[in-house]
Amino acid sequence: MPRKSTRLTFAVLATGAGVFSMLQSLIAPALPTVQHALHTSQSTATWVMTAYLLSASVFTPILGRVGDLIGKKRTLVAVLVTVAVGCLLAALAPTIGVLIVARVVQGIGGALFPLSFGIIRDEFAPAEVSPAISNLSAVIAAGGGVGMVAAGPIVTALDYRWLFWLPVGVVAVTTLIALRFVPESPRRAEGRVNWLGAVLLSGWLVALLLPLSQATRWGWGSARVIGLFAAAVVLFALWLFAEARSRSPLIDLRIMRLPAVWTTNTAALLFGAGMYAIWSFLPGFVQTPSSAGYGFGASVTAAGLLMLPMLIAMFCSGVLSGRLEPVLGAKKLLTAGASLGAVACGFLAAWHDQQWQVAFAAGVFGLGIGLAFASMANLIVGSVPAEQTGAATGMNANIRTIGGSIGAAVTSLLVTSRLQPSGLPYAAGYTHGFTLLALLCLAAALAALLVPAQRARRVSGTPRAFGDSSRPRPEAVPSGTRD
Repeated sequence: MPRKSTRLTFAVLATGAGVFSMLQSLIAPALPTVQHALHTSQSTATWVMTAYLLSASVFTPILGRVGDLIGKKRTLVAVLVTVAVGCLLAALAPTIGVLIVARVVQGIGGALFPLSFGIIRDEFAPAEVSPAISNLSAVIAAGGGVGMVAAGPIVTALDYRWLFWLPVGVVAVTTLIALRFVPESPRRAEGRVNWLGAVLLSGWLVALLLPLSQATRWGWGSARVIGLFAAAVVLFALWLFAEARSRSPLIDLRIMRLPAVWTTNTAALLFGAGMYAIWSFLPGFVQTPSSAGYGFGASVTAAGLLMLPMLIAMFCSGVLSGRLEPVLGAKKLLTAGASLGAVACGFLAAWHDQQWQVAFAAGVFGLGIGLAFASMANLIVGSVPAEQTGAATGMNANIRTIGGSIGAAVTSLLVTSRLQPSGLPYAAGYTHGFTLLALLCLAAALAALLVPAQRARRVSGTPRAFGDSSRPRPEAVPSGTRD
């Protein structure tokens, strides 16, 4: 394939991944509108978000592995088609049940992340891999911000269904371009899909994430929550046993034990807890009527505009990280990104009386998100064999999502533990929540310090941990993890 086509390849990958990331947050501000339009309850409407989360968590690592085995382009095109169908079904959904099913279908698009990273590693020149991954990570991070900012104006000017009609056209065109211009992967992993491992992985993810997302409604001490947590522990143990014994594991546990991988995943878990909780609760904070003693009574559109500094900052810092990484190293950038998240949450805990304070903290947090997203992806890609890129980056994304679910659940518990007579939370609940998120981001920064330094990143072939020292070393490029 001609080298000039890499720009078009990147545009396809960025568009697909960006749209999926946007779909994660685009519907959240419109949930009250959806609830009213489809004549359903608030608890039922929240399944529009929960179904998407569970589906993405299940399919991201599984289809990442499928792409490693049968071809990343083939899998990418199939996933893009599925996302387009899911958006079309959601736009036409006559009932809340159909909309929830549509969101499950859309969630399959979570596989776009690991597939895109794998295609970049396969198709781009070694010197281009790190900047391209950083730029793609910036688009993925910014996509969530675009969703928060764009939802209000779209719903106000058109209708909530246009939140899905617009992506239908974009994804359809992207699919056609991908089919024509994105090359098929030259590298394939050996083996087959371990379906037992896939079923067990799906089982423990659902058993863990479902009670985390519903515990505030079901009750933390309810039989459903406790039973699902217990099932998650059992299924997780069975999954580890099945993967360890399999000749073709879905997730190679040896890779998960690599120092650079497990430390990066730990940082992802902790930083994801802070990031998703901020995305979930900061818009609600600014929309709270000032009669509660805090908040600004902002509309959905105004709340989105207050998040605009976060969107701009995360995109700019994500792109910039690709230029800084050869100089500073991904480890330092990940540490800096998590530290900025801690500073932003600490600032919010202490100062949140003025809109400019919230906007400033959102911008600082955005800088941290951009740096952290890009560096985590580069650390994982640079530490695993090429044929394991999809599965490994898929698990990293999943671990970040698990962290986000934990962070959102615990923050919700703190915020809603005591309510005013009006039914609104006290300001202290948000203060405690922001303080917790600052501590989680600080813990992520400390975990990032444990990431081992590497003098060279191998973007193709097998990392030294898996290689034979008697064989020639794979091609090395300037490190993204040099200290």
